[in-house]
Amino acid sequence: MAAISLKAIEKSFGETSVLEGINLDIAAGEFLTLVGPSGCGKSTLLRILAGLEAPSSGEVLIDSRMVNQVRPADRNLAMVFQSYALYPHLTVAQNMMTPLRLRDLTFTERLPFVGALMARSKYRDLLNQVEETAKVLKIDHLLARKPGQLSGGQRQRAALGRAMVRKPAGFLMDEPLSNLDAALRIHMRSELAELHRSLQTTFVYVTHDQAEALTMSDRMAVMMDGKILQLGTPDEIYNNPQDIRVAEFVGAPKINLLPGHLDANGHACCGDVVLTRVAATSSDEITIGLRPEHLALCEATDPEAMKGRVVHKENLGADIYLHISLHDGSHRLVVRAAPIDGIPVSIGQDVAFKRLHGVAMAFDPQGKRVDLTDEAETAVPEVA
Repeated sequence: MAAISLKAIEKSFGETSVLEGINLDIAAGEFLTLVGPSGCGKSTLLRILAGLEAPSSGEVLIDSRMVNQVRPADRNLAMVFQSYALYPHLTVAQNMMTPLRLRDLTFTERLPFVGALMARSKYRDLLNQVEETAKVLKIDHLLARKPGQLSGGQRQRAALGRAMVRKPAGFLMDEPLSNLDAALRIHMRSELAELHRSLQTTFVYVTHDQAEALTMSDRMAVMMDGKILQLGTPDEIYNNPQDIRVAEFVGAPKINLLPGHLDANGHACCGDVVLTRVAATSSDEITIGLRPEHLALCEATDPEAMKGRVVHKENLGADIYLHISLHDGSHRLVVRAAPIDGIPVSIGQDVAFKRLHGVAMAFDPQGKRVDLTDEAETAVPEVA
């Protein structure tokens, strides 16, 4: 297992700055995900870690040793690419054996006299390692096939196997599931998480899919515009985003954001609805964040009710998401309504809804999180 540290990493291409002051410590054996929209610099950061790009400034350390000048092959990190990068003319076994043969360059048929015998013995040893790894990935029955004869998921496993067979200190993965269909992507997420637990080695995983980051990571770093906006566990990132951009990026459907203000008593208000007390902010104008699962349908007479009209309805089986346009026409919100609520709702219907206590977020005009002091805000209830 490798402990990895990135110290004040900067990267520019000409006049374009791609990474700005990245500081990141990754514990040995951790599964850390770099997540963010396309162009935020996450793949460039991974390539710097792999040694495929040189930082403009800063230090890359692996197990406390600076490796800025160390070749990629000597960093003992295995890279898994988005395109799989399998040799089409080689079988799965030959593809997986390639890094072993490159590492041991004495394995060659040119050895004189006893060379052929030694080569056969060496080949058997390498093939045993390949077969053991293939069994772990459940592709041992595919070793004689070529990449063109494999499905997307099988090619992904072959690419993982080629990385695993070296027994590296860490794995670097650059959006390895993006070429798979939706159902296979969900299946491979659980397989990768189980693989990490069984290997007990360091994983650094890059994705633009926040669902992958939330479901697989020990910790996730949300990146935008070449910076890490927030680093934390999936629960911390989802429930306590410290920046409005993080709150918007993480979560599906997206968080509802509403303009709000503080009344004379320091309460956060949305229109005429009083939500909760704000600890402190330098501005009376705030943005209130409410996730869809933290809103619930209610009676129109409820004093905390907000009112609107259903303009779209998403039935996902276990959940129904209602897209509601507020009556004043200012905003459109998404509310989760479980079928077991027993409240029939149709498109075009007027409805009332309110927030569940303890789950509002507030952000100042600069997009930074504002603390809430209402006692009801101290714990987030479990939502069925």
